[in-house]
Amino acid sequence: MKFKPIYIAILALVLISGCGGCNWFREAGEVAQEELGPKELLRKYEWFKDASSQLDKKQADIKVYEKRITSMTENYEDVPRNKWAREDREQYNLWDSEVAGIKASYNTLASEYNAQMAKVNWRFANVGQLPEGAEDPLPREFKPYQEE
Repeated sequence: MKFKPIYIAILALVLISGCGGCNWFREAGEVAQEELGPKELLRKYEWFKDASSQLDKKQADIKVYEKRITSMTENYEDVPRNKWAREDREQYNLWDSEVAGIKASYNTLASEYNAQMAKVNWRFANVGQLPEGAEDPLPREFKPYQEE
């Protein structure tokens, strides 16, 4: 009598197999191999690493442009904007426009990074479970988004 649950489980597996369950298990195995196989995990890790580097670069670029803009504004501290040299006004507008573009690009990539990272509990974002040669875990998300 105490083996009754085992018999029920075996009977259930036989019934599932007869009703196409083997196909379901085979398909589940194929999906797991495609999504969690070493080759695919390496591809995903590399995408996250590349995206993280691009986001860092965009943040650095924003700081460079903002420093240029600040420097130019300091040079014209007491001068109204319409009295600036035409070339400086044009350059200021160009830098300001480029900063806005970089921020928009940053936000797009950060949202994609965050969405991908939220889909699965990625090992390579956990301390102690990094691939060989990696020293720092990847950030779980990039925030805050650029707003100004």
